[in-house]
Amino acid sequence: MIIDLHSHSTRSDGKESPTEVFEQAALAGVNILALTDHDTTSGWDEAGVAAKRLGLGFVPGIEVTTRAKVQREGHERFISVHMLAYLPDPNHAALASVLGDSVSTREIRAKAMVDLLAKDYDITWDLVLEQLTEGATIGRPALADALVQMGVVSHRSEAFESILSKNGGYYIPAETADVFDAIRLIREAGGVPIIAHPLGGAPDNLDRGDLPQEHFELLIAGGLAGFEVYHREVPQVAREWLLDLADKHDLIVTGSSDYHGEHGKPNRLGENHTSVEMFERILAMASGVQAQL
Repeated sequence: MIIDLHSHSTRSDGKESPTEVFEQAALAGVNILALTDHDTTSGWDEAGVAAKRLGLGFVPGIEVTTRAKVQREGHERFISVHMLAYLPDPNHAALASVLGDSVSTREIRAKAMVDLLAKDYDITWDLVLEQLTEGATIGRPALADALVQMGVVSHRSEAFESILSKNGGYYIPAETADVFDAIRLIREAGGVPIIAHPLGGAPDNLDRGDLPQEHFELLIAGGLAGFEVYHREVPQVAREWLLDLADKHDLIVTGSSDYHGEHGKPNRLGENHTSVEMFERILAMASGVQAQL
């Protein structure tokens, strides 16, 4: 049984429609797939139809963009935290409001980044919009795709590693919901909050003693249900540390691909997956909407 609980379609920053994502999942041998587009549920209906036709299980989800305030080297700073919300009620007013605000701030941020890029590159807002399907949420991937179309970079990953990197001169931090508010609202909407690719990109030689124990303990106390531990961006030392923490607090542990399409990120459907036991815990905890199984 291959259960993959993290994928994206053209409703956010994926390169394939919800239908195409599920068609690719069937070809990859995935049995149950979650569609977790950024800050939107607009792909759920199409995904459900495709999953039923293909005989696959479908888990409605969202990847909610949040930020957390943490202490680093004696200074307070904000870090981006992506929170996977499984099976929340999409009609929960407060959660829907946060998602709507996030979509609006995404557009404001993207326009500001385009203005910066336009000082050095022949990029326009219209060119960025051409990279999106109607109704899709916007983010840095659309800017990266525009740079690819212009021939400035050869693929998205190159754009993220250079021009659009967080350390570059064109990057603008996202103004998003507080991570604790997001966890609370996901719970209130009957959803299950699982932090996506925690400590993703941390160095393999990171000392376990340097990991932010207090920050994660606070998230757990605030209602965090678990960690997406098995993900290609989570290094082994962080994975082991997170597994210990999950065991200590009896949390849910998941594995996922974070698929963005055959021509999106290199992540492949089913490359990491979630155990049946952990999936059943998610189903038991949720009270918003039901998975289509």
